[in-house]
Amino acid sequence: MNERTKKRAKRIWNSVSTVIVVLVVLCAVFLMGSRILGYRVFNVLSGSMEPTYSAGDLIYVKTVKDKSTIQVGDPITFILNENLVVATHRVVEVDTEKQVFYTKGDANNTVDSSPVHYNNVIGVPQFSIPYLGYVAEFIQNPPGMYFVLAGGVALILVVFLPDLIAKRKKEVPPTHG
Repeated sequence: MNERTKKRAKRIWNSVSTVIVVLVVLCAVFLMGSRILGYRVFNVLSGSMEPTYSAGDLIYVKTVKDKSTIQVGDPITFILNENLVVATHRVVEVDTEKQVFYTKGDANNTVDSSPVHYNNVIGVPQFSIPYLGYVAEFIQNPPGMYFVLAGGVALILVVFLPDLIAKRKKEVPPTHG
């Protein structure tokens, strides 16, 4: 391989590894960096809120300190039961005296059987990213977690190994027989 071809291959290699690093960083920002901005992130597990939120979407929820600001028509994310299952449904009625919300999924025909107490409200969804919930679910549980760890090690090798090999070749003096 001549010197020109080696330089071209190295440029391509550097570009590919840079793109991979940028993609990994963007994914990390979307999945974890949002917490720095005050959002909690949840996977949408069912189609009860379609077409607003579909199964597999990742929703970003902002905490609401004053629950009295939530109005009929607002979607809310809340703790559904004692098992700490989280749901997102739309408010259809507010009972300020009892401090509860009556909710319903957009795709559901009936109002939810249990009202949501103010204390169980996590917050109000601000935006969602389609399909990213599937990615988040995959990488948070085995075997996806193992793939991510292996990918991280491979990424480190891809980025640094070529430079280490090139540096080592320069340091090793040629032997004369």
